[in-house]
Amino acid sequence: MSPAVKYTLGRIGLFAVVVLALWPIDMNIFLKLMIAVIFSAALSFFLMRGWRDEMAQQIAESAERRRAEKDRLRSALAGDDEPDTANRSDGTPDDGTRR
Repeated sequence: MSPAVKYTLGRIGLFAVVVLALWPIDMNIFLKLMIAVIFSAALSFFLMRGWRDEMAQQIAESAERRRAEKDRLRSALAGDDEPDTANRSDGTPDDGTRR
């Protein structure tokens, strides 16, 4: 399962647990929800540190891949790229198909 999905489901689950813990208390439902949002955010900061770090690492890696691909495409469009080395000397690609 993706770290982002794990973290998101964990945050939703923690919010639900806090809401259920506040349910028997006699107060306005909107106040209960606001308290649950605040407490679940504070608890998730400490309890879900590992999942948050995994998610941040995954996002950083995908951003770096996108940046590298973007740089590669820009250099290819500018004509700065290397010649196609996947072709054999007779003009056919390595996969055996003809041009």
